[in-house]
Amino acid sequence: MDIIKGDTLVMKKKHPCGGNKMLVLRSGMDFKLRCTECGREIMIPRSKAEKNVRQVIRAAET
Repeated sequence: MDIIKGDTLVMKKKHPCGGNKMLVLRSGMDFKLRCTECGREIMIPRSKAEKNVRQVIRAAET
């Protein structure tokens, strides 16, 4: 899966705040994601993130 900085990920599971969209701040072996609802930043392993992605919204599409 090709995920780059600036993409928005729609996740299968919701963040505790209720939002399910995450902005990619950094990609590599780990992803640094920011919740678009509350602004909380999290680090998550790439393997776990790729399993939980429902849709990728590219920065150029929005």
